[in-house]
Amino acid sequence: MDITVSPEDHEFRDEVRTWLRANVPREPQPIEPRPMREFDLAWQRTQYEGGWAGIAWPSEYGGRGMTLTQQLIWHEEYALADGPDVGVNFVGLNHGGPTLISRGNEEQKTFHLPRILRGEAVWCQGFSEPGAGSDLAALQTRAEIDGDELVVNGHKIWTSYADAADYQELLVRTDSTGSKHQGITWVINDMSNPGVDVRPIRTPARDAHFAEVFYDDVRIPVRNIVGEIGDGWSVAMSTLGFERGTAFMAHQVALHKEVERLIDLARETTGPDGKRPALADDEFARRIADIRAEVAALRAMTLAVVSRSARTATPGPEGSVVKLYFAEVSQRLHRLVMDILGPAGLRFTHRYREGGWTGEYLYGLANSIGGGTSEIQRNIIGERLLGLPR
Repeated sequence: MDITVSPEDHEFRDEVRTWLRANVPREPQPIEPRPMREFDLAWQRTQYEGGWAGIAWPSEYGGRGMTLTQQLIWHEEYALADGPDVGVNFVGLNHGGPTLISRGNEEQKTFHLPRILRGEAVWCQGFSEPGAGSDLAALQTRAEIDGDELVVNGHKIWTSYADAADYQELLVRTDSTGSKHQGITWVINDMSNPGVDVRPIRTPARDAHFAEVFYDDVRIPVRNIVGEIGDGWSVAMSTLGFERGTAFMAHQVALHKEVERLIDLARETTGPDGKRPALADDEFARRIADIRAEVAALRAMTLAVVSRSARTATPGPEGSVVKLYFAEVSQRLHRLVMDILGPAGLRFTHRYREGGWTGEYLYGLANSIGGGTSEIQRNIIGERLLGLPR
């Protein structure tokens, strides 16, 4: 690992901290997708106009062309400043945009990347299907080539912010004659296309940002294909490499702030003896110390991934180690919170609100599923990092 913090990086941190203190929104982030879209895009525009959008994106497409170390500094200071969750901009900034930078053609980059950074377009992901989640290569949504168009029919599920999105990174099957990893194509779908039907799903965490998406003879121009027809599995692995490697960098960095909130909660909440604060209980104190150490270890792992990613265009399988550990640590942290709260944890507080511990706990259960289950991550680690047999 080679993470060198230069004098310029220290100056950059000071600039970031000063700007965030003056500009981070103090009003609560809306919960429902449409109001959240307005809030998130306005905040993204503010960042862009202030020169803080796309820290590590190429400058020719509106980014700042800076290093991944400086991107990490931004995320650290953003968490300390209590910046809003990335919300509806997650896929565009962390999936679609980086995939286009790595695998898109010049026309696609020139059109889409500045719109993402300026807060003019929301993206969603069309990967998972009812029968193809962890086994993504089993997807059945079909696309027939008709002249210079793809005609898409099928069904996607767990599509975050589909009803607030303008574009979608969509995986379709264009050929069924080879192995299941062949014949898949990665394509940009305009969500306003006729035949696209979005049906929201409300989760136990009381979020409504998931949705099912149905496609009925949806026509997409062939020029919207990223990479080559039938090479979508390779492009999708780039997308998932970003998701498992650098996309959740902000969430990983923000966990240390959650630990400090947890310690404050343990000081303010009466422990199991009914007399002393929870922090004075030996078992709670031990678990809090363990979590604090694990979050520090997670940060070190994140730094290692940043160091390796700085030498390649796309994060490698090492991102699966961070993704797996992040899921486990965040879930242990929020289980500990629920144990400290006791019966008070049954009173729902939304994750987008201050003190939203129950919402965070419920939503955190998805961390070991979304972006590839923990079982999938263990397979990737075993086969691609440790060289174990399939």
